Amino acid sequence: MSHIHEVKAILEEREASLSTFAARSSRSRGRERPEQPSPVRLEFQRDRDRIIHSKSFRRLKNKTHVFIAPAGDHYVTRLTHTLEVAQIARTIARALNLNEDLTEAISLGHDLGHTPFGHRGEDALAELLPEGFSHNEQSLRVVECLERGGTGLNLTWEVRDGILHHSKPREGVMVAESDLPATLEGQIARLADAIAYLNHDIADAIRAGLLSDDDLPAAVRRTLGKRHSQRINTLVCDIVDKSWAATGLLGEDVTPSIGMSPPVLAATDELREFMFQRVYLWEDAQPDAAAARRLVHLLFEYYVDHPDEISSDFTLPDDPAWQRAADYIAGMTDTFAIDLGRRLGYEV
Repeated sequence: MSHIHEVKAILEEREASLSTFAARSSRSRGRERPEQPSPVRLEFQRDRDRIIHSKSFRRLKNKTHVFIAPAGDHYVTRLTHTLEVAQIARTIARALNLNEDLTEAISLGHDLGHTPFGHRGEDALAELLPEGFSHNEQSLRVVECLERGGTGLNLTWEVRDGILHHSKPREGVMVAESDLPATLEGQIARLADAIAYLNHDIADAIRAGLLSDDDLPAAVRRTLGKRHSQRINTLVCDIVDKSWAATGLLGEDVTPSIGMSPPVLAATDELREFMFQRVYLWEDAQPDAAAARRLVHLLFEYYVDHPDEISSDFTLPDDPAWQRAADYIAGMTDTFAIDLGRRLGYEV
């Protein structure tokens, strides 16, 4: 006798036990194209699985995060960054009794549209396109219409909203409420992204000989901790404590949000500015970064002139040549873009 029919009821019962402020699959705003439900997974679980099994997710393993073509096996890639974001986000969501499945799906999908060569590739495409380019919007484009040969992954609205609104401005990690994801789970993924990249980028900068732990600002070391694990623990615990209303344990008359206490937020923003000045802007000025930007420009110009040579199923044939070229380049890994440039006769 099969018990498959019992699985859904068990999963729904578990989800019903979450905080009253948690997003629930049963209350999702749904997918653009209705589908038959799965007998053994809730909707946000299906989204997570679709992202993990996508081609875009696989390619993250060979996309730069900060350091281009580093000499070593332990530098962060876009894939390892994504996995760290998902782990941190799930820890926070679980502590606040929110929906881990939704948080994880957003985290795993947030960088699917990121360019090769990190933000150097993103900046280069932004200079070339009529309306600019941002990786969060491209990630949404990937899951909505580029994956699966042009049909997209057909994810739920909540996951797509979290992917679109995960980015942070140059000025700091917090933004106006109108720019936040609609769900608390999306807000968690957004902050988990910052926690992950700030801390693993410190580790990579130390690996590269740019920094030592003692170089971090004194206020940052005093507030967040002197070591990698201390900083992550401080940030996660502070977010959980500051966001405790999201658990529903303080009643339903509160308006919960996901945030940090003032001293921790100030230290985080100071650390972020320090990293821009000492690492990100330094890396942007290196010859490899300039070469990467130049290569993106050259590839774009070539494929705008030769759209018939775009051999990827990650473009839409009816789009204008500039859009097809941008989609093709944004989907490339670093190694593929470099090899392609060499085959076209460009100095890389």
